[in-house]
Amino acid sequence: MYFRGAEREGATMGKTRILGDIDPASWEHPADRAALAAVRQLKGVDELARILLSATTERSLRLLHLASSVKVTERQYPRIHRLMSEIVETFDWDYRPPVFITQNPFPNASVLGVREPFILLHSAVLRHFGDDEIKAILAHEMGHVMSGHALYKTLIWFLANLSLGALPLGNLAVTAITAVLSEWDRKSELTADRAELLAVQEETPSYHVLMRMAGAEDLSEVNLNEFFLQAKEFEDQKTVLDSIHKLLNQAWLSHPYPVVRLQELKSWAVSGAYQSILAGNYRRRGDPAPKLEEDFKEAADFYRQTAKKSDDPLVRIVNSVGEESEKAANDLGNKIKGFFDNP
Repeated sequence: MYFRGAEREGATMGKTRILGDIDPASWEHPADRAALAAVRQLKGVDELARILLSATTERSLRLLHLASSVKVTERQYPRIHRLMSEIVETFDWDYRPPVFITQNPFPNASVLGVREPFILLHSAVLRHFGDDEIKAILAHEMGHVMSGHALYKTLIWFLANLSLGALPLGNLAVTAITAVLSEWDRKSELTADRAELLAVQEETPSYHVLMRMAGAEDLSEVNLNEFFLQAKEFEDQKTVLDSIHKLLNQAWLSHPYPVVRLQELKSWAVSGAYQSILAGNYRRRGDPAPKLEEDFKEAADFYRQTAKKSDDPLVRIVNSVGEESEKAANDLGNKIKGFFDNP
């Protein structure tokens, strides 16, 4: 089940451990896996994917970007080509997704496609980000590819770019599906953040990327410790009204807030799980995949423990109601069982 990786000399950093034959399940966030399992069980999602992906195929998307973007090769953006080669080698992955540089003033990246997904990297990233940061961004998108996120990422892209009236499922159904997909979409970013850390194998580039996404164009003008304090300040706003605002403000965002991702990634980096993977202790591809119910149980346990540790008043209220409901249900069950056992 476990494989101890080799080491190689990285071109942009020191020694990088190759994670031979690693399965993405080794680092996937439990909330992502549970949310994705919920998406797959939602009636209408597969039908919607079939309708959209037959009307506008993966091939047409690739042709669109072949015509309007710059495809990365050994002779076009060779630096990006080299960084992508390092990522694929680190993850010991047999599929190398093509990368296209697309003209866009907003620094971002995304993944599209189904059977052969590809990565879109905005031109603004090349102007403002260093090599380690660019490598982190590319590895983030590679994480989406390896975890099988590309299909639903592409579905979300279609829903954002097509008129709902053109779909035969009805606006209400499509809106509901979009809401569920959006919730999963945010959770999937937590998984991809972990992948980028495993590829770069240094925490600072990932933190710098999140700072830049939040507005830090010039890193010489900001301080990473202060940004962590800012994240704590956000976390410490815990009145019920604050909790409601936090929930509503991100309801339709594609990504969690940068400060939330910062805290999540830091927690994972110091939890021991990250270092354990680098030490060679991880699930290998081909090992039995966890069953669907195991994914739900792991996610439920994760949420339950998070809720118990949280001092957010809204979380405490919901948790308290849940615990009281569970206790009442158990009491009722015991009474019914007692009645039949002792009529």
